Amino acid sequence: MQIRTRFSMSADGYVATPDGWPPLVRDPGFVSGQSHGFPEFQQRCEAVLMGRVTFEPALANDRWPWPNLDVFVLGSNVPTEGAPVPIVTDSDPTRLLEKLRAASRGGDVHLVGGPRTIETFRALGALDKLGLFVLPFLLGGGTMLTPSLSTDTRLALEEVHSLPEGGVEITYACS
Repeated sequence: MQIRTRFSMSADGYVATPDGWPPLVRDPGFVSGQSHGFPEFQQRCEAVLMGRVTFEPALANDRWPWPNLDVFVLGSNVPTEGAPVPIVTDSDPTRLLEKLRAASRGGDVHLVGGPRTIETFRALGALDKLGLFVLPFLLGGGTMLTPSLSTDTRLALEEVHSLPEGGVEITYACS
């Protein structure tokens, strides 16, 4: 099991728009769950791990974003009513990781969320791959990937490839 991120970010380094949405949703070429290499990425995953802030909007989505994946959410008092799958929650990231590892069938885990959630699991040594999906447009504002992530993270380039919609996916191993 490897825990992997796949951050979408604008070419000027923003991982969230000023109103808190992933830059991916601002790309006119994006079709939710059907483009930018997302289906191929998600096929390698058996579970998704995220914070409460990322999870809650999914409950109101017309389409469940993580079909066929186990869902693990970091937070207390996480609302789960209306979720089409069982949701595992815990307010302690170490305990949540233990639950995730106990449920593992050997597939990858997609770590979804903002820089604070990603840093929480990176600081625990749980982040194996940092994926950056750089989109071909500028936002000019929003949330940047750093400084929320620790600058002591060592990265080793593993893979770079361009996607048909004009984005570039860069994957780093974390240590």
